[in-house]
Amino acid sequence: MQKYLLLLTLILALPLSACAPQARTLTIMTHDSFAASEDVIQAFQQETGIDVSFLSSGDTGTALNKAILSKEKPLADVFYGVDNTFLSRALAEDIFVTYNSPLLAAIPDKFKLDPQNQALPVDYGDVCINYAIEYFEENNLTPPQSLEDLTKPEYQGLLVVQNPATSSPGLAFLLATIGYFGPDGYLNYWKRLQTNDVLVVNDWENAYYGEFSVQGGTHPMVVSYASSPPAEVIFAEPSISEPPTAALTDNRSCFRQIEFVGILKGTTKREQAEQWIDFMLSTRFQEDMPLQMFVYPVNQEAALPPEFEEFSTLPAETSVVSPQDIAAYREQWIQEWTDAILR
Repeated sequence: MQKYLLLLTLILALPLSACAPQARTLTIMTHDSFAASEDVIQAFQQETGIDVSFLSSGDTGTALNKAILSKEKPLADVFYGVDNTFLSRALAEDIFVTYNSPLLAAIPDKFKLDPQNQALPVDYGDVCINYAIEYFEENNLTPPQSLEDLTKPEYQGLLVVQNPATSSPGLAFLLATIGYFGPDGYLNYWKRLQTNDVLVVNDWENAYYGEFSVQGGTHPMVVSYASSPPAEVIFAEPSISEPPTAALTDNRSCFRQIEFVGILKGTTKREQAEQWIDFMLSTRFQEDMPLQMFVYPVNQEAALPPEFEEFSTLPAETSVVSPQDIAAYREQWIQEWTDAILR
């Protein structure tokens, strides 16, 4: 009995921090569009014993800026949401550590843009022109079939786009035009769009929900995503069986965005961070993403929901700008566009 009393005395004499379990909360910095089903997050927490906290940090560019500015004292353990338009900046700022997840084996090489695996691919989506089907039917007008078509007189004043300096899809569409017309031809194309009364707004929400005619605006064409038509069906009230919109996916008219996740340098929870990344790349999380963030899974073993299978169309060929060129010329192209179109 004296032995047990002595042991109890020693335990009571220890500081509380020595007796308490190590903090298991993992903080994940994301852009504002991140979403996941509650039961999926709970499954991860129950399986691992790790609590997850999400730090929503603005759009992609804003969130990345916060991660870079705080890299000496990181605000989170993991960063999700940097895409291929900003990937080079994240890597140049050295904010991630390498992690060779075993789940990378299920992901095609075309999505792996960082050979050091500091940023691991999670999802992708195609930025394309979306159009209101009813408008074109009522006006007996054939929808555009290419980027060139958008400059034709019959489409004057019909298109709304986003500012590439302030919008991720706006930047993706700018890159689509650069990939298609080349660095020497894209500004001339944009000047023709300007002559054809293209409307430029700051962000996707204002363009889609404020200006797009399907949402009550006055423009029947908008820069959005190839996955927007199934979203229209899923969220429609009352329910509908066919989307009122379609995406222009032919003739290299879209730009593919790939989103990445990485472990932030300086985290004290490396093991938990690795477990979270493995979970994001697993079929459980990958199959949840399409109906949460309307993106496609990179894990080829993940099944798509029926709505995506039925109502979305993937481009056969996208407009391509290499990550190296994006890194070298992104700011120059944005500035040239701004000077030519907004000033």
